[in-house]
Amino acid sequence: MRVAVIGYGAIGSFVIEHLKADPSIEVTATFSLPRPETSSIPVVESIGALLATSPDLVVECAGHTSLRDTGEAVLRHGTDLLVASVGALADPALEHTLRTAAAGGGGRLLIPGGALGGIDAVSAAREAGLDSVEYSGRKAPKAWKGTRAEQLIDLASVTRATAFLECDARTAALQFPQNANVVAALALAGLGFEKTRVRLLVDPGADGNNHTFVARGAFGEISASIRSTTLPSNPKTSALAPYSLIQTIKKRAGLILA
Repeated sequence: MRVAVIGYGAIGSFVIEHLKADPSIEVTATFSLPRPETSSIPVVESIGALLATSPDLVVECAGHTSLRDTGEAVLRHGTDLLVASVGALADPALEHTLRTAAAGGGGRLLIPGGALGGIDAVSAAREAGLDSVEYSGRKAPKAWKGTRAEQLIDLASVTRATAFLECDARTAALQFPQNANVVAALALAGLGFEKTRVRLLVDPGADGNNHTFVARGAFGEISASIRSTTLPSNPKTSALAPYSLIQTIKKRAGLILA
């Protein structure tokens, strides 16, 4: 299978290097702005040039703005698009644009579970009768630096796990584009952005990024708790996030059957 990647940052380069180790997958090129100083694969300078490499699948790993700028073109080209920046879909206009492009162009919009487990179970629960979904994300102060959290709480003075935001999933995903992609994935799988409740915490004692959720309904109850180490190059990102992309790609290639 031929795969092209948008973005060559912490996630994009990680995904590319792992895919290159599989002889059944060819990484055709990456489109990244700014252009990386070095790259192990060809670098192109436009989304059109990326699509000209004839990929079977394009993987977006470059953030919300990049998805807004490139996602529609990929889908209207008829190429499947795997999205890392799931939180961008909390923008109703963008979600509508991409779903419309997928319906009209033939390319499929693929949403990975990211760092959060249990997404398939939540999707099944939605069919069986889902009443509530509550998510809690707890990370160390360094994971919240450079985000809106600095306006809501003094990260340097926190001595124990402290919640600084309680809101719906749409608010969390749009206000924390680098931290809340798992929230968006959970919302899309379950009750939607408005009905998914979110609690964000800073914890100086946190070991990695911690995600928990509880879903309740006529089907019963689902609860999950995950602690993931972070990418060395980006403490905001759980290490499971790029591995979720890699697994989805391998499933798409028929290398994983379950």
